[in-house]
Amino acid sequence: MRRSGRPRFWLKRRAKLPVAEISELKDHAARAFRAAVRRADPGVALTECTRDTGVPRPKPNGKTIVIAVGKAAPSMMRALIPQVSGPRVLICVTHRENQESVAGAEVFRAGHPVPDEVGAHAAMRVEEALRAATDDDVVIALISGGGSALLPAPPPGVTLEDKQALNRLLLKSGMNINAMNAVRQHVSMLKGGGFLRLAAPASVTSYILSDVIGDDLRAIASGPTVAPMATRAEVRDLLQRNQIMDALPDSVRHHLLQPAPNTPLPEAQNHLIGSNSESVAAAADTLSAAYDTQIVEAPLVGDVTAAASAIYSALQTQSGAPGPTAVVWGGETTVNVRGSGQGGRNQEMALRLACLMDATPLDRPWVFLSAGTDGRDGPTDAAGGVVDQGTVQRIRDAGGAPARLLDSNDSYAALRMAGDLLITGATGTNVADIQILLLG
Repeated sequence: MRRSGRPRFWLKRRAKLPVAEISELKDHAARAFRAAVRRADPGVALTECTRDTGVPRPKPNGKTIVIAVGKAAPSMMRALIPQVSGPRVLICVTHRENQESVAGAEVFRAGHPVPDEVGAHAAMRVEEALRAATDDDVVIALISGGGSALLPAPPPGVTLEDKQALNRLLLKSGMNINAMNAVRQHVSMLKGGGFLRLAAPASVTSYILSDVIGDDLRAIASGPTVAPMATRAEVRDLLQRNQIMDALPDSVRHHLLQPAPNTPLPEAQNHLIGSNSESVAAAADTLSAAYDTQIVEAPLVGDVTAAASAIYSALQTQSGAPGPTAVVWGGETTVNVRGSGQGGRNQEMALRLACLMDATPLDRPWVFLSAGTDGRDGPTDAAGGVVDQGTVQRIRDAGGAPARLLDSNDSYAALRMAGDLLITGATGTNVADIQILLLG
């Protein structure tokens, strides 16, 4: 099921309120981002879907097995529990920063983006529950972004340490999320339809909150209830082209050289309950009373350097627009890590734009926000950054060298010097990233 959404591109012309100060622009950007996060509230989205479709029920002698995995897992699980009666098994796997409780469920708080021992233990528990399913049972999967790392489930012969090494290689490779997930699907017992193979003959229904641009269900949490994105041969070719095949742990490389299972994959009922495009629309709605507001149809994907250049071009293009103006994007970029600094794709995008604009300053106030809807950008406590024309000078005043910090991928330190980190804490949802450009 796909929820009906509004068009991905439109331009609004409404009566504008006066906007002048940078602080006011930053407040408006942050308010719009919060609206984007609220639109992706997993509990509300799930409840709306099940109200329309109903919740699957087991046979008289069966039980309901609910497995929630991802950054929104606790919220989705809490929304579903009141709708499930009779014998049940409840397993919830989320990231360690998410401290939400789920009464009556086994809760695992695992490592992300690199798998850890908690995730490995959670994966074994999920495998055990799925293997125990019978024809009388129903399996309900609640899937949201981040699930790929949270349930490593290495195949026989591959250790958790090998999976961790694989994830680090993928994260540093510059490969996009779909390419990384295509690889992960073939080095897991649960990804790429693994839930379906293990749960058979029980029926499987999944409710999916998309963190993937374009909403390809195979890519969300590496597709535990859908077919793989690529064949094993295609994955080997992908790794060769990205020059990391030879760097893989021996056990992973050996596994990928083996033939994949050729038995038909059982079917599932998959429901998409929320996406990035709906959150982009919510951010734009919030801004439209005070700004001429535009949603850019093309998502910001690929290398973060190119994405920052696209934002820079938009800022230059819109700089002559009369009155307060807003441009909103959605997307998910990648960073080709060269240095040893700390940061994430959103922080780096914000810092790159600030550096570009420092060389060509505007004579009107502007603000740019880039943040992850999950509240966490890379391995940091920040959701992203909110920069303006004073960002670079504030970094210099704090003793930092913006270009050098950028070259070492140390955007977190740079934005902290400027006071431009956006820290929200874990949001309990995840529908990729939101970018907001405001001109006063």
